[in-house]
Amino acid sequence: MKLLQNVINHKINNATTDELLKYAGQYGISLTREQADKIVANVKGKNINIFDDKQRSKVVKDLAKIIGAQPAKELNELFVQLIK
Repeated sequence: MKLLQNVINHKINNATTDELLKYAGQYGISLTREQADKIVANVKGKNINIFDDKQRSKVVKDLAKIIGAQPAKELNELFVQLIK
């Protein structure tokens, strides 16, 4: 289980704008390239653990300030799906 968590966290922490846009499209999350750029810039280098509720909540709140509440909510729902 820990290995899978590491893989998921690594993928999130190192996602590119294009990858993020691809995943957003796959999961029905509407993101612009500008929003994806901002998300990548905000997450890069922070080594976020989305399996930790406090860290995930903080990231989502930070992202809501940058990209808006609705896209941030949709990303949180995606994160929750990934950790189940």
